[in-house]
Amino acid sequence: MRLLSWRKANRLTCVKPKCRICYSSTFTFPAISQHQIPSQNFHTPRKELSKLLHKRPPKSQLKQIHAQILIQQHSSTASLVNSLIHCYLHIKEVTSARLLFLQYPLPSPPILIWNVMIRAYCKLQNSSESFSLFRHLLNLDHLTIRVLPDVYTFTFIVTSCAHQRSVVQGRIVHVLVVRSGLESNLFVGNSLINMYAVFKITDDAYKVFDRMSERDVFSWTSLVCGYANNGEMYQACEVFYKMPVRNDVSWAVIVSGFSGNGKYMEVLLCLNEMFCSIEDKVRPNEAVLVCALSACANLGALEQGNWIHTYIKRNGIHESSNISTALIDMYAKCGRIDIARLIFNRIPRPDVHNFTSMISGLSYHGLGEHALTVFNRMLDENVNPNEVTIIGVLNACSHSGLVEEGSSIFNNMENLWGLEPQIEHYGCYVDLLGRAGYLEKALEVVKSMHIKPDIVIWRALLSACRIHRNIFLGNGIIDFIKQLNSDGPSGSEVLLSNLYASLGNWEKVSELRKAMGQRKTQSDIGCSWIEVNGVVHEFRVADKLHPQILEVLDKLNELWIVLS
Repeated sequence: MRLLSWRKANRLTCVKPKCRICYSSTFTFPAISQHQIPSQNFHTPRKELSKLLHKRPPKSQLKQIHAQILIQQHSSTASLVNSLIHCYLHIKEVTSARLLFLQYPLPSPPILIWNVMIRAYCKLQNSSESFSLFRHLLNLDHLTIRVLPDVYTFTFIVTSCAHQRSVVQGRIVHVLVVRSGLESNLFVGNSLINMYAVFKITDDAYKVFDRMSERDVFSWTSLVCGYANNGEMYQACEVFYKMPVRNDVSWAVIVSGFSGNGKYMEVLLCLNEMFCSIEDKVRPNEAVLVCALSACANLGALEQGNWIHTYIKRNGIHESSNISTALIDMYAKCGRIDIARLIFNRIPRPDVHNFTSMISGLSYHGLGEHALTVFNRMLDENVNPNEVTIIGVLNACSHSGLVEEGSSIFNNMENLWGLEPQIEHYGCYVDLLGRAGYLEKALEVVKSMHIKPDIVIWRALLSACRIHRNIFLGNGIIDFIKQLNSDGPSGSEVLLSNLYASLGNWEKVSELRKAMGQRKTQSDIGCSWIEVNGVVHEFRVADKLHPQILEVLDKLNELWIVLS
C-alpha cells in the first residue's frame, strides 16, 4: 500500500456536503470543488487539523484529514504525523500507520511512536513484526541516533514474546531487560511473570516475582496462574493465600486451576470460601460461576448446581452464552435433562456452544433421535457445528443404535463443514459400529485411519467384542494392544478377561488374572461421589479416611446379608 498521493488527496476532498467533517467540532471542512485545488483560497489551520485528529475520527473522515495534510504540505510536521499514526492504529489500520512510521519526517520517530507501533504488533499471535521493529530500534544506537527503549518498550515486547511458539525470544529480551536495570520495574516484571507463566516455566516466573521491589494484584495473580496452568496447585494455593489483596480475577484463576486439574470438590470449597471472605468482598464473576457449574456437573452435585443457578437469577446476573452452556451441561449430567431443555429453549438465538451442550446432554440420556432433531435445527439456523458437536452427535447415534445416520455424519463432516476427523471422532464411530455388531467394518475403519489408532480405539473395539462375544477378534485385538505398550490390568486385559468370563472360559480368566497380578501394575484408584443433603461425599477403593466410613461399612454389611 502507498501513502496518499496528491491526486488521491484531491479526489478525497471533493466530497458532497453530507461527508463534511464536523465530529463534534465547530470547525468543518467545506466541500471542495475540482477548480479550487490546489488553489490557496482554501486553507485549514494546522491547529484545527490537530484538534480533529485528537478526537480520533472514523476512517472516512480520517482519510479526508490526511488528504488535507498532504495538500497543505504539512506531512513534514512531526506532531501531525504522530497524530495520524495514533488515529490509524485506533481504527486498526496498522499497515497505513506503518507506512507513515517508515516515512517519518525526522531521522527517527520519538520513543513514544516506537512504543505504539510495537504495541500494535505485540497483540498479534505469532507475529514477528514487533521484533523487527525492536531490532531496528536497538540498531539506532550504532547510527548515532539516541532513541533508547524505555519501560513501555520492554513491557510491550515481552508481551509479544508471550504470544510466540517458543520462549527463546523471551529469554533474549529478558537478558536485555536485566542489562537495562528494569527487571524490578512493576510493569516489566509483570510482563515477564506472565510470559514465563504462559510457557509454564514457573521457576523463572517465581525468580522474577521474587526480585521485584514492588508488586500489585496482577503480579500475584500471574504467578498463581502460572502454577495452576502447570498443575502445581499446592504452590498456586500457597501464593494465593499470601496475596495481600485479591480481586475477582484472582479468585477466577485459582478456581479455574482446580477445575482444569480435575479437583472439583476444591472448586466448590473455593466458591464457598469466596462467599465467606470478609476481607476480599468480591463476588464471583462469569468465569468462576462457569467453573463451579462444571464442577457440579462432574460431581453430579445437583443441589449445589441448583443453588448456583438460583444465585444467578436472584442477583440478576446475565445468563451469557457461557453460563447457559454450563447450566445445560450441569442439569444434563445431573439427570435433569428436562430442566436442561427448558434452559436451552429459553435462549433466543443459541450459538454453537449452546447447541453442542444440548446435543451432548441428550446423548448422555440415550435420546439419540432427539439429539439429531436439535442437530438438524442447528443446521437449519445456519449455525455450523464444530469438532465437539460432531462428537456429541456420534455419541448420540452410538447410544441409540442409529448406524446409518451416524455413518452419514461421520463420512460427510469434512465435505459439509470442513472438519477433518480426529482421533476422537474415529473413536466414536468405531464405538457406534461396534455396539451395533458391525465388528469387521469397525476393524476396517481402524486399519484405514490416517491417524495412528490409540489404545482407546482398540479398547472400544475390544469392548464390542465382549458385548457380541467374539473371542477370535478379541484375541487379535489384544496383539495390537500389546504393541502399543498398554497399561496392563487397568485397561485392555481386564476387558479380555471379562470377555472370557462371559463365555464361561474360567481357565483363561484365571491365566489372565494371574499374569496381571505378577506384573503388579499400579492402576489409578477408583473414585466415586454422591451428594446427600447438598453435601458431596467422595469415596475411593479401600477408603478409610471418610469420617463416616464405619457407618457406611455397617450399612453395606446389612445390605449384603439381605441380598444373600
